[in-house]
Amino acid sequence: MIISLILISNGFAQTTTAAPKPDFPPSYYDIVALFLIAIIIIGFITIVYFEGRKVVVNDERVLQKQPSAFAKFRRAITKTTPVETENELLLNHDYDGIRELDSQIPPWFLWLFYLTIAFAVFYMLDYHVFNSSPLQDEEYQMQVKQAEAERTALVKSGAFLNEESVTLLTDPAAVDAGKQIFEANCVACHAADGGGLVGPNLTDDYWIHGGGIKNIFKTIKYGVTAKGMISWQSQLNPKQIQDVASYIISIHGTKPANPKQPEGTIWKESDSTMVVSK
Repeated sequence: MIISLILISNGFAQTTTAAPKPDFPPSYYDIVALFLIAIIIIGFITIVYFEGRKVVVNDERVLQKQPSAFAKFRRAITKTTPVETENELLLNHDYDGIRELDSQIPPWFLWLFYLTIAFAVFYMLDYHVFNSSPLQDEEYQMQVKQAEAERTALVKSGAFLNEESVTLLTDPAAVDAGKQIFEANCVACHAADGGGLVGPNLTDDYWIHGGGIKNIFKTIKYGVTAKGMISWQSQLNPKQIQDVASYIISIHGTKPANPKQPEGTIWKESDSTMVVSK
């Protein structure tokens, strides 16, 4: 309070004279105000605490007789009987000196029992009356169908394609897709008609790394570093590599404008299922 009065009196005094240039930044006064508020709150809490302690000291015997909140909660959910009053619950049964108490069933056990009944009713209505949720066998069949659909989508996307499983595509859509990929990426080395420039002629019977869909797929996928051909597997997915390899096979036997001299060895069609290792 004294500090507050000093600050207030200084504020009134400054109104009568010219306001000097502040020695502290504006945030300083905000910090002082928060500090004063904190002192007031701490003082209030201290007063309340010691007043409470005074009550505890004066009425200690009364407070000791009052059970804690946890004890009340435990008694509410268990319905336990104090030892002092157990004689009131004794039954007239005596088995070899063992006496039986007529105790109540614990409420927590009853609540759990009622919960299982409610769950059973809900389960029956949900699964067997309204059929809102599938049974175990139905759920399994749904998951199998979903897995088959996902597998079909992966097969169509070419995710399972490699140089061992790839097959030749002859449908016009796939060949046309391969042609577009070829024109966008391969004409700089093999010419637009496949006759060859820096790279070899793709229309004759000679192949450096083996012909056929499997070997062409492998060559495109991994590239030929020694010949300056990059690996295309980071730029084309397996389905695209299959399409362009199928297109290359489709132009075999055509007549390019300026065919390059043959390179490699003659590849026979009977060897098209083989993969030549590098």
